[in-house]
Amino acid sequence: MILTKTPYRLSLFGGGTDYPAWYEKNPSKVISAAMANYSYVYAKKLPPFFEHTIRLGYSKVESVSDIKDIEHPAIRACFKHLGFHNDISIGFDGDLPARSGIGSSSSFTVGLLKALHALKDETITAQELAKEAIYIEQSMIGENVGIQDQIMASYGGIQIIHMGPGVEWYTERVNVSDEYKKSFESHIMLGFSGISRIAEIQAKKQVDNIRSGANNHYLNEMSRIADLAIHAIQNENDFDVIGNFMNDTWEIKKNLAEGIVDVFLENIYYQSLRCGSLGSKLMGAGGGGFFMFLVPSEKQIEFKKRMSQIKVWVPFTFDNHGSQIILK
Repeated sequence: MILTKTPYRLSLFGGGTDYPAWYEKNPSKVISAAMANYSYVYAKKLPPFFEHTIRLGYSKVESVSDIKDIEHPAIRACFKHLGFHNDISIGFDGDLPARSGIGSSSSFTVGLLKALHALKDETITAQELAKEAIYIEQSMIGENVGIQDQIMASYGGIQIIHMGPGVEWYTERVNVSDEYKKSFESHIMLGFSGISRIAEIQAKKQVDNIRSGANNHYLNEMSRIADLAIHAIQNENDFDVIGNFMNDTWEIKKNLAEGIVDVFLENIYYQSLRCGSLGSKLMGAGGGGFFMFLVPSEKQIEFKKRMSQIKVWVPFTFDNHGSQIILK
């Protein structure tokens, strides 16, 4: 049996510029981090004792004998891409809920691909893994997704992703002192809004706005702020500076598509500033999911007490390794 552990993604700056519709025509950068919360995927050969030849366990259980009958689009596409047709069992579990803005779908796809390659006794680099996952999600499934989620799940760490113009991209690991990284980590609070949403709905609106040119001004501003924030992090600036860039990003992001922010989510944002957050942002494509708050550690106990709208708090640390095989 193969078991993989694959991190979720914490987008920092530049989100929304990693859609091909934008970066293929505009040079773009995203700075993003992997978090030490994971999706787990196992893959193993299924012995010939059953009527079915494929068994899948995720939020539901599927038992089929032909890959065309698999309901889960990512599993079906990964099997087809790597030539798996029968005698296989797949299982999944995760530390955090799906549809919550932390790249859970791409984390699953990356972890599954890594497990399937290992089942075939094949090794795969982080770059190859990310490219395969991007191809699976964008080309085979046809989803409106960017590329930072698959890259962060594959690489881990804190990465600057350089994109375009054109289809190519490359990563640059952010090198800051251990002291600054620990301080950054200690400032980050992850709070779940209690709202799950389908990212594809919001993502399609954003991509449509990119193609129509409606988002040109906003994404140019998003890119400008990302450049400034990257420079600030690399130079280990104070966290009130980083927080101000997060707040600038909030004002831009809510204009990228209708429905990214509603009254409930906006109230959480402004309440967080009143309660001591240096900066706040809504994760992923918007519409719900996790908030990231930047709060000095000495204020965090009181901050939690006053932020009654947050349903669940998740301790945060960075992941440094990307998708890994932890059992073979």
